[in-house]
Parts: sequence; C-alpha cells; structure tokens
Amino acid sequence: MVELTLDDVRAAVAAGVLNEVQASKLITMAQSRQGVRNFLSGEDEPFEFFRGFSEIFVTVGLGLLFSGLLAITWLIGGGVFVPIVGVVLTALFAIYFTKKRRMSLPSIALSAGFGLFLAISTVTFLGISGATTPNASQGLTIGLVGMVGMAWYFSYFKLPFSMFVLGVFGIISVLSIAGIVSDDRRFIFDLPTSLFDLGAGSAMAYGSLIFGLLAFAGGIWFDLKDPYRISRYASSAFWLHILAAPALVNVIALSLFNLGGSLGALLTALALVLVTLLALIIDRRSFLTAGIGYIAILISMAIQNSSDGDISIVATLLLLGGGITILGTWWVQIRATLMQKLPDFPLKNRFPPYSESV
Repeated sequence: MVELTLDDVRAAVAAGVLNEVQASKLITMAQSRQGVRNFLSGEDEPFEFFRGFSEIFVTVGLGLLFSGLLAITWLIGGGVFVPIVGVVLTALFAIYFTKKRRMSLPSIALSAGFGLFLAISTVTFLGISGATTPNASQGLTIGLVGMVGMAWYFSYFKLPFSMFVLGVFGIISVLSIAGIVSDDRRFIFDLPTSLFDLGAGSAMAYGSLIFGLLAFAGGIWFDLKDPYRISRYASSAFWLHILAAPALVNVIALSLFNLGGSLGALLTALALVLVTLLALIIDRRSFLTAGIGYIAILISMAIQNSSDGDISIVATLLLLGGGITILGTWWVQIRATLMQKLPDFPLKNRFPPYSESV
C-alpha cells in the first residue's frame, strides 16, 4: 500500500479534496499514532511561486492581454478609467485562475496587479499628479484603501500572497501616520538613515517598529493555526514574516549600531543572537536572513583591525557564508537541540514539531 506524506496532504488541500480542518485532523491522528516529534518533514517553510513552465507561459500571456485591454481602455475612455478597469479585470481573471484553476504564478501576478491598480485608482481619485509627491495624509488614504481592498481579496480568493500585498499597504499606512504625527514633509520617498533610528526619536522608526510587531503577530497567529505547515495559513504567515523581519531587525539593529563604539557593536551582536534564537524557535528563516547585512558588518569590524582591507573582505565572506551554510544545512538538528534545551513556555507545543532524536 502506498504511504501518504505531508506533500500528499498539501496537494489534497490545494486541489480541494480536503479542507484545512480535515487536513489538520488527519495529520493530528497520524501524529498520535506515529509520534508527533518524528513525523514532520524537514521542509519547514513550504511555498511555491509556480508549479511548471505552463504557469510562466500563462502569466506572460496575461501580461500581454492586460496591456492590450488597458490600451483599448485608454483609447476609448481616457487614462482616468485605466486603473479602474485594471482592478475589475484582475478580479475577474482571478475568479478563473485562482479560485478554479488554482494556478500559483498567475494568481500571484493577478493579486499584485489588483493591489497596484487599486493604488493607482486611489491616487487618481485624490488628484495626485505625476510631478507631485504624495503627502502623509494622502499616503494614509492610499494605504487604508489598499488594506481594505486586499482584505476583501484575501477573504474571497484565499490567496496567501495577498497578505503580502496587504502588508505593503500596511507599511504605507503606518509610516503615513508617523509622518502626520511628526509633521515630516519628506514622508516615505526621501528617507535618510536617521529616520529609522529609535535613538534619533524618529516617528518613522517607531512606525516601522509598530508595523513589524503587528505583521509578526499576524504571522504567529497564522502559524499557530497550522503548526504542521500544510495549508494556506502557513503560506500566509510566510509572507507576513517576510515583511515583519526586515521591519523589526532593521530598526532594532540600526538603532543599536548607531550607538557607536564597542557598546553599539556588542548590543547589535546580542540582538542578532536573540533574533537567530527567535527564528529557530518559530522555525522561520526570514528573520535571520534580514540580519545578514548587519552580521557581515560586525564580522568585518571584528577583523579589520588585524588585517588589510582585501583580506578583511575575503574573511568576512568566508565566515558569513560558512556560518549561514552550516546553519541552513543543519537547521532542523540545531532547532531540535535548542527546543529540547529550552524549558516549557507558553505555546511551545503549538510551534512546528521538532525531532527528539538529533
């Protein structure tokens, strides 16, 4: 008899043979029979951009078709109707390619297009010309409209990537509020580094930190609903973590690093160690990836006094590449060891299972 794997269950959910609740119950039963800790696959963050070249082919065709249809709209009704038609067309095409055919890459492209046309429609309604930079109030309107639109898109099409687009509008909204509070006329399109330094008292930095925490909370909420990473919940969490990681890591690491001197470097290194532990506990590599640049800077600073510039660069690349490769290769074993050593804490058993044997 053929044995079913987690990939088979994921395929059944994607094909509509099982829903998320049925799949979770099936996995739970299998876990109870075979042992929770030994069943989970090492592939901890399953997601896919496309399932075959046919999806690339269809996506290219959709791009050309949209270009033609929008060009006709321009010729008949003028440019003001183009983004509105774009919103309608992306939603209509998504009914077929997302809900019926369940094609990954065309669905991602249509979701991104829906968000883009929604933003352009809002910009057009606000009367913002191409030569005028949106201010914070207008940016907030764009962000809120986009969030509402993408929330509907996610609830109707159940497409995980739409959470990423919703998150982008969330960034615009939060940073716009920060711009309004601080009366910073530079808004989002001319941001010096100091604007993301908490030590400089920047409202933008606090806004980015708040957004990162909200996106992280959303990602954890989805993760806890699907610890076995078999359904759209885990994929939705993946996209939220992709947004949360740079927002949190960049603000925290940059703020500590800007303290300067040995203290700043030491605190930044400590923060990155904690980020690595967090990434291992929740089983999401995105947080560690977001800190790679700061890790490289710290390694370079640590060895530059004992070597010339060229050697310092080579040593940094070797140490950073070797460390990331080792951690990525033995991620499952390292995580299992860490989780075994950690005492019980709330929700520990609701994160992805880890093997008891390493």
